[in-house]
Amino acid sequence: MKNNLLKKSVLGAMVVGMTVTGAAGVYAGSHLQKITAYLNSGIGIQVDGKAYAPTDAKGNKLTPITYQDTTYLPVRALADALHVPVTFDPKTSQVIIGQANPQTSDLSAVTYSDAQIKKIKEAYAEFDGFTTAYAPTLMAAGDTYKQVGASDGVSLVFAHMIVNVSPRDYSDGYDSTPVTLSNGVGAKWYQPDDTAMLSFKLDDRIVTISSPDGALTKAQIEKLAVGVAKLN
Repeated sequence: MKNNLLKKSVLGAMVVGMTVTGAAGVYAGSHLQKITAYLNSGIGIQVDGKAYAPTDAKGNKLTPITYQDTTYLPVRALADALHVPVTFDPKTSQVIIGQANPQTSDLSAVTYSDAQIKKIKEAYAEFDGFTTAYAPTLMAAGDTYKQVGASDGVSLVFAHMIVNVSPRDYSDGYDSTPVTLSNGVGAKWYQPDDTAMLSFKLDDRIVTISSPDGALTKAQIEKLAVGVAKLN
């Protein structure tokens, strides 16, 4: 209950601004009003009792803005920190925080063709003792599976996410934040460069999921993670 109240109070103070992907073009024109505001670097933020520094999809630091005695925070960064999905609907020019409709899922099932399944299994077959194929069974609505590649593990590439399955844990040496997925599996977030990575152990391998183009929120990626399974 305390965490829910925190989410409501923080989200109520957020400003949409230009932090929602795709919003800049939609707000151009008559909807914009010029104002004079201030970047307020003196404001600190805590999330669930821990210091938090908001960043954009590329890892650039975001600073709170103060305008007419009200402080505004970046909506996407705070939504990710609170594990609340946020999207922008260009048709209605609305920022949607949480689920737009509880009956409508933001995920869809992945359907692989026979040819794609064959190539995925061939990629795993390149590794001795690591031949059992695993693949995501869920993707974000509107996403598309593109290809598979084998290097230091097997990478399944989608339009908006990459799922890497490897015998190695790439998070070693990086600061990480632990999370628990909806299926009870422990996972962790870490950020080696501009892209945040979700990593967790699945049977004898480590799965790492990311959204290099920033199209998926952390909350969405955590939902997608529970759908990674053996490929029949």
